Amino acid sequence: MSVTSSDPMIGRLLDGRYRIEGRIARGGMATVYTAIDTRLSRAVAVKVMHTGLGSDEAFASRFVREAQSAARLNHPSVVAVFDQGEDDGVVYLVMEYVEGQTLRQLLDAESPLPPQRAVALLEQILIAVSVAHDAGLIHRDLKPENVLLAASGQVKVADFGLARAVNATTSATATSGALVGTVSYLAPELVLHQGADARSDVYACGVLLYEMLTGRKPHEGETPIQVAYKHVHEDIPMPSEVRPELPPYLDALVARSTARERDLRPADAKVLMRQARRVRNALDQGLRDDPELTEDLLPRAPLVESTAEEPWEPLLFDDRPMPSGGPEHTLVAGTQAPVPLTARYGVDMSPEGATQTRKRRLGIVAVIVVVLLALLAGIGGWYLGVGRFTTTPDITGLTPNAAAEAVQDNGLGVEVVSEEFSETMPAGLIISSDPGPGDRIPDGDTIEVVVSKGKERYLVPNVLGDTEKQARARFAERNIEVGKVREAHNGKYDKGTVADMSLDPKSEVMPGTRVDLVISTGPVPVRIPDVVGEFAGQAKAALTRLGFEVDVEPETTEDVAPNRVISQSPEGDTNGHKGDVITLTIAKPAVPVPNVWAWEVQDARQALREAGFKVDVERADNYAGFGRVAGQDPAAGETLPWGSTITLTIF
Repeated sequence: MSVTSSDPMIGRLLDGRYRIEGRIARGGMATVYTAIDTRLSRAVAVKVMHTGLGSDEAFASRFVREAQSAARLNHPSVVAVFDQGEDDGVVYLVMEYVEGQTLRQLLDAESPLPPQRAVALLEQILIAVSVAHDAGLIHRDLKPENVLLAASGQVKVADFGLARAVNATTSATATSGALVGTVSYLAPELVLHQGADARSDVYACGVLLYEMLTGRKPHEGETPIQVAYKHVHEDIPMPSEVRPELPPYLDALVARSTARERDLRPADAKVLMRQARRVRNALDQGLRDDPELTEDLLPRAPLVESTAEEPWEPLLFDDRPMPSGGPEHTLVAGTQAPVPLTARYGVDMSPEGATQTRKRRLGIVAVIVVVLLALLAGIGGWYLGVGRFTTTPDITGLTPNAAAEAVQDNGLGVEVVSEEFSETMPAGLIISSDPGPGDRIPDGDTIEVVVSKGKERYLVPNVLGDTEKQARARFAERNIEVGKVREAHNGKYDKGTVADMSLDPKSEVMPGTRVDLVISTGPVPVRIPDVVGEFAGQAKAALTRLGFEVDVEPETTEDVAPNRVISQSPEGDTNGHKGDVITLTIAKPAVPVPNVWAWEVQDARQALREAGFKVDVERADNYAGFGRVAGQDPAAGETLPWGSTITLTIF
């Protein structure tokens, strides 16, 4: 993802350790570079604070503390923080380098996203944010630029705690225009300086979902202040206004997570994740509408009781109510002109005659009767619609048995409907429930729960000696992928089989982990020397030292000196492999046949063998048992190749 640049930071060695290679991106507070950790020989990402921030001692101190907090977030969905430091006024943060793209780049290329993909990405983002919330850490600056999409498909969130460090140093305000965090994703309470909590991150996640679904930001303006003003005074639009085909429960999820009143939002990322999972399940089922789900997700405003002593209403866009205009006048919301009560309520305040009074009393009685009937109908409707419901308690993180005991007093039951792997919830504990925490449930009903099977891990199979096809099949059975495949010589494994793998067999890995393979192309080739013309003993020794096996075949010839190599197979100056058999044809020497006539057979045999011949012995037809040579073939005096056979006849 890095780009070339004339940036003076490129090529610099920070703290004698991190060599800056290229620039990835530049933001309002910092620039991110690719770098090499020369001590560990690995690629890292280095975030360098801009000069104005880095030179502030208060900021540097705060930055160190926040970096230390972020470094405690050890989770695959959170970009790891390795180190932080300061080098000649340059304040920097060293992080895990993620090869891939940002969510911003994905949105620029492909938005709007399909609903299933948008919600699935939101769930992955919420996993990381929930880890931070569980650790008591608020992100404060969630935006597409801080969501990284690794090439492996893993979603990672970066920059936890950095916005807090900047906020403590700059004391930015909405009125000054120097808003902390990217204004398009800023919760109203951050604009109004009412403090940040987990629900501020929930708001930003809701805005992210809106942008993924529509391909546009919810509020726009010519200046950041105009956008911030809209976050405070205007609701986030419904995605279906841009894409009418979207189901209502997606609108409800966006509305719930981006409610301007933070008490109406999910309490933290984990609660929003459960709600997002319900929406994803509905999308997977192809539901065009789910009124119950939509109703459960829509934010519910708290009831506000009117006060009889206050015959006025507050001004729009103003926290200060206007005083009453007098006993016969009141103020209409958003106006400043007094309006007669007669015009507002339709009541004539002038004196009345007796007839009019009687009619009015009869009308009042009729109204009372109607009101009573309406109350009775309302009570019945209340029970049928709301009164028979109770609130679902939060039982996530409990065992099913403990959850069943916890809801007994509410007259509810617990049923395990499925088990799923979880990176955050230990095995045997409840991941989610339906209905979710805070949702309505009929009295005596059963809460359906999903129980964690623990982290999804698989043992890497030993595929050494398997073909590549066999290795891929065995990996697929365990949700493991084959990464890079290269070829190399190997004398231990047959050609075409796996000779090495990047992970040790029986290692525990996450699903989708990639394992690189090395495929054998056979043993390392060895050059066969040309030994033709050399003495047989020297030639055999040279070939043996190279790992070859040697066979010798004598051959009679007058063209080559005795005991020298006439030819070899395979020929010299070609490639072979250790263990190959090299056949050498050796010239036999010519030797004169000694005369052993009338010798005792033992002496004759020894003399011929010493001369280099082989000996066969035959008895004469009239053998008398003397054991002496009566004849030899070939005859004495002939010249024969070394190793020829002489046949002796004895009598």
